[in-house]
Order: sequence, then structure tokens, then C-alpha cells
Amino acid sequence: MPIPVNHAKPVRVTAKESAYLQLQQWIIDGTLQPEEKLTDTELATALNLSRTPIREALQLLEAQGFVEMFPGKATRVTKVDKEDIKELLPPLAALQALAAELAIPNLDDELIELLEDTNRRFAEAIESGDHSSSLRIDEEFHQYMVDAANNTYITTILNRLQAHVRRQFFHHSLVLTMHSHDEHVQIIEALKAKDGEKAAQLMKSNWIRTTDELTH
Repeated sequence: MPIPVNHAKPVRVTAKESAYLQLQQWIIDGTLQPEEKLTDTELATALNLSRTPIREALQLLEAQGFVEMFPGKATRVTKVDKEDIKELLPPLAALQALAAELAIPNLDDELIELLEDTNRRFAEAIESGDHSSSLRIDEEFHQYMVDAANNTYITTILNRLQAHVRRQFFHHSLVLTMHSHDEHVQIIEALKAKDGEKAAQLMKSNWIRTTDELTH
């Protein structure tokens, strides 16, 4: 199992959190392949940690659907099924729509300007064919509104869903298009108008349309 040694390590987190974040990232980007067998001793060596935080991290990853643990037998990375997109994006759409609506009272000119600048960078990444950057910037765009909504429960659930969506994009080479950029423009205009209902509707449509585009 080839595991990178020179990797970025999260700061100011516990050993368990550090292991969890790094292993999740390796599973998302394919460093750890679907159905690959994982051993806590090898992972502990790679991450320069004891086996205890590795095991705790693997338990968290199992609870979130990234690994499968068979006591006394093996621990494996879960498969990636493109059809899961159809189940992942609808709840993501509903929560993102709610976040957009809840963000309205907390909007200011600085945040609107940030959203517009982010969407410009998003368009540039799409037009240049930089699919990895376009996905990352799209996440930034939506995260600004999630942060502005200031709801811990929405943030927690969306982070979990987003991780699985990111994994789908990596493994199936899915790409975003200028349709998403144009819809972002409409969302920003609704936010400027303080029209929470319209912003929520546009946000939900943005994700549902993406679902249809990626699964057909």
C-alpha cells in the first residue's frame, strides 16, 4: 500500500483528528483506493502516530461510510458508486438552500463582493479546463453562505455530505460547467435583493440541475 510520507499535517488538532482528516483526504483523492485493505500499523508508521488514534480515526471513517471494518479480519476502503450522486445531492441541495435563506440577515457588502470575486475565479477555472480548481472554488462559493448562515448543525451535516461528493468528483472525473457559474450570478442577485425565498429556490435548482447533468 503506497502511502505518501511528505504530506501536509493539520495543526492544532488531536492525534485522532489529525489521522481522521489525513485518511479521509487520501480516501477522497484516491491515494487510498476503493476496496484497498488498510492496516493500523502501516498507517500509524506513515502518520507517525500510535495505533490508538489510527483505530479511532478508522472507526469515525466507518461511521461516515468511508471504510468498512470486519473485526478480526480486515478494514477496507469502501467502493465508489457513481449512482450515489443521486442520493447525495438532493439532501445537499435542500441544506444549501436553507443556508442561503438563513444567510440573508448576515449579509454585507464585503461578503457579496467576496461571492462575486469567487464566482469570477470559478468561471476562469472552468474556461481553462482546470476541473480540480473549479470544484474547490465552487465549494468556497457555497461555504461562504453556509458560514454566513451560522448554524452548527447545517455546517456539520454539509461537511459530511460534501466530503462524499468530492470523492465522487475525483474518482469519476466529473466536471462542473458554466451553467453553474450563471446560476451563481442569479443567486448573488437574489442575495443582494434580500430575497431569501428566491435565493433558496435558485440554490436548490443549482444542485438539482447539477445532479441531472452529472448522471446522464
